[in-house]
Amino acid sequence: MMTMTRVAISIFSAAILTSLALSGPVMAQRVVEGRVTVVRDVDTVVVAGTPVRLNGVDGPETSTAAGRDARRFMVNLVRGKIVSCQLNGDRTYDRWVGTCFIDGEDIGAIAIANGYALDCARYSGGRYRHLETPAARSRLPRAGYCR
Repeated sequence: MMTMTRVAISIFSAAILTSLALSGPVMAQRVVEGRVTVVRDVDTVVVAGTPVRLNGVDGPETSTAAGRDARRFMVNLVRGKIVSCQLNGDRTYDRWVGTCFIDGEDIGAIAIANGYALDCARYSGGRYRHLETPAARSRLPRAGYCR
């Protein structure tokens, strides 16, 4: 037979575990806001010290001329502005995954619409596909994991 203390501890432990299980994903979803301190490439920025991988954006690598142009575009887009990123709780390498905005406009969508990146349907669900330019489709390689 369990003593009252053991029963209380069991109930308390169950409550803590349930609380952690329910709040875990919610805790991971958050908003990061601030200035971009680093633009790694067109689909990765560091906002207020937090690296953010733009969800659903397939950008060229900076080892290519197209990648360096795309990075330069993103630097010019975010320079001096406050960026707000809604993180979805996922991580890839050292980065949180999210959608970032300047004045309510999705910066990933802006990069794609300007021909500097493509839609990564695997992660975007195809929400950016209509923004791809014909020139970008013909000139930028689509990452294998985005097909």
